[in-house]
Amino acid sequence: MNKPTISKNQPVVLELEAGDYYYCSCGKSGKDPFCDGSHKGTDFTPLKFTINEKKKVALCLSKQSKNPPFCDGSHNQL
Repeated sequence: MNKPTISKNQPVVLELEAGDYYYCSCGKSGKDPFCDGSHKGTDFTPLKFTINEKKKVALCLSKQSKNPPFCDGSHNQL
């Protein structure tokens, strides 16, 4: 499998409403951290995740997290 593109070496903090979201796993999305279909033709697929209630989250932009889509600080090892 190819390595994802590192969008940024830090997370993005967003307040999300309850619902389903699709996280960009390839790093090529113009709507990063969300998928816009830019992965087509690659080995990557979006990661569906669900937020059960409105809350603030830190989403990984380095694509290195061991707990995607959420930041776990792995960008500090780059």
